[in-house]
Amino acid sequence: MTATPDTVSPVAGKTIVLGVCGGIAAYKAVEVCRRLVDAGAHVVPVMTKGAEHFIGRTTLSALASEPVQSSLWDEESPIPHTRLGQSADLVLVAPATARLLGAYAHGLSTDLLTNVLIATRAPVMVCPAMHTEMWEHPSVQDNIALLRRRGVHVVEPESGRLAGGDSGKGRLAGPDSIVTAVESVLGPRDLEGRHVVVTAGGTREPIDAVRVIANRSSGKQGYAVAAEAVRRGARVTLVTTVELPLPHGVQPVCVETAAQMQRALDGLKDSADVIVMAAAVADFRPVACAPGKIKKNDGVPEVHLEPTPDILAGLGAAKRPGQILVGFAAETADLVANAQSKLERKNLDLIVANDVSQPGVGFQHDTNAVTFLRPGEALESHPLSDKRDVARALLDIVVGLLG
Repeated sequence: MTATPDTVSPVAGKTIVLGVCGGIAAYKAVEVCRRLVDAGAHVVPVMTKGAEHFIGRTTLSALASEPVQSSLWDEESPIPHTRLGQSADLVLVAPATARLLGAYAHGLSTDLLTNVLIATRAPVMVCPAMHTEMWEHPSVQDNIALLRRRGVHVVEPESGRLAGGDSGKGRLAGPDSIVTAVESVLGPRDLEGRHVVVTAGGTREPIDAVRVIANRSSGKQGYAVAAEAVRRGARVTLVTTVELPLPHGVQPVCVETAAQMQRALDGLKDSADVIVMAAAVADFRPVACAPGKIKKNDGVPEVHLEPTPDILAGLGAAKRPGQILVGFAAETADLVANAQSKLERKNLDLIVANDVSQPGVGFQHDTNAVTFLRPGEALESHPLSDKRDVARALLDIVVGLLG
């Protein structure tokens, strides 16, 4: 999530107090710290005594902007909690244990971190992590509800493998989700009140019960757009064919085929202010799908193909005044000419073109290099960079188009 010279992360120049509690998930706080610092934030780490059982002070001090603080009594400042609380643009606690949540909810200043939480007027974000039984306990849920009512931002835990080998909800959200949530609090909210629909991944058209016609789309660019739209305050629906970690705050709609994606969009297009068609929809599908697996020793099957519905053209034809429709064009030759033709034929407001034959561009990569084309406007080139940077540039244009 490192910003390029052309883009500035919303956390750049912000002071973030990073509280780390005593739980096995404390190791993820190291990666969260690194990403925030790389994005330009000034990160001040505060560890509880319990956290020191799981990660070392030296590790966090080396990666953060200041050395770790952990005591009310042995720091240079006589009132460190007041200084930290007043200087913070955000107080982030990751992981937040049940003990921390209970103490904070009920105003118990038991250590430096709880003192900072009570002393600050900055936004506060907590990222709970604990075993499923603890997370589901009524007392923990009551404390979470109380903190939400007070305006505390909560990044809910994920479901998955937990310490001890069992599985369930309670695992700390991933560093990507936490950093996205931080950006959503500290960044501009220029899509507040807007509904943004994003598609991601490549459709899969079944030949038989096992085989499909597909493409190389990973869905990474669509997910990056969805994450950036949430950060800017939008209500985001992500129509996806892939299973990537879901950005915090995104509502998923899972599909597989072009027909399923079309049905999903038919139900969403009327409420959408912006539709970003980042998915790679298959151009053809088998006329019929074999009911079982076609055996190799049965000989080479005859697979008759038909065109899939042109979802983007349909959206362009039905586009209402003020609605913004964004398409993508993955090309290997004549990039601008092909993209310009698609822009005009499908009644788009913006098309994002990329030459997927170039190294590091497009499918499967974490990076992209694109050209933006709009009706009647000069094209804009965006150099090879992280897909989140491309998403920022894309939504900057969309915000301008929304007026």
